[in-house]
Amino acid sequence: MEPYRPDNLLDRLSSDDTLELQYAQVQRRERELLEQYLGIAGGDVLSVGCGTRPGRHLFPAPSFRLVGVDVDPEKVRTSVEWGGADEAFVGRAGELDQLEDASFDVVLYRLTLHHVAYQEPLARSFEEAARLLRPGGALVAVEPGLWHPVGAALSIVNRSPSLAVRVHGTPDDVPLSPRALRSESRRVGLEPEIHAVTFTWRRMPRALQRAVWRLDRRGSSRALAPFGHHLMLIARKPRGS
Repeated sequence: MEPYRPDNLLDRLSSDDTLELQYAQVQRRERELLEQYLGIAGGDVLSVGCGTRPGRHLFPAPSFRLVGVDVDPEKVRTSVEWGGADEAFVGRAGELDQLEDASFDVVLYRLTLHHVAYQEPLARSFEEAARLLRPGGALVAVEPGLWHPVGAALSIVNRSPSLAVRVHGTPDDVPLSPRALRSESRRVGLEPEIHAVTFTWRRMPRALQRAVWRLDRRGSSRALAPFGHHLMLIARKPRGS
């Protein structure tokens, strides 16, 4: 993950209130979607690239045992002490060979794959998730979408790493194509579905964000889902595999 420069154009134009409002909406929508569509009531969860927020709001204790992994030892420590992970260790997506096959019910990539995509193709991360999942388990990914207007604009800015840093602080925020997420899932034998977590953007004024929330309610529509600003991929491993 590349360093983040907070003194960038978009941060200077954004208020903390708008960021907090959008983040709360994302968390609400993530929970709603998983409650409605995941169909897994408990088990072992691996949160890859967990940062300091490993996903406990999505997979509450004691129903779920949550294991975090991150390249940053400090984030690993904080994910347990503050973020609610049951345990955590230092590691990198696509390089978790120490973990046994079929040892998790959910592999979670929450705002992780779009950083991985800056460094390498996503193939190894998807192959690893498929290996680690038990039959009937699911890969869950929440990532910025390429087909949303903000994602499309971001991909253009990212063509110049120096411009990306000046505009939004880092060159490694790579919006992901919903078509690519589906394709990678199918390639490794998983059965994918795409949902829009939200169509809002954290830089939007608060009143506009609330107005767009009405569209979020249709985020599982086949026609609208690929155009979300945040996408949720749920890719299941067939029970017979």
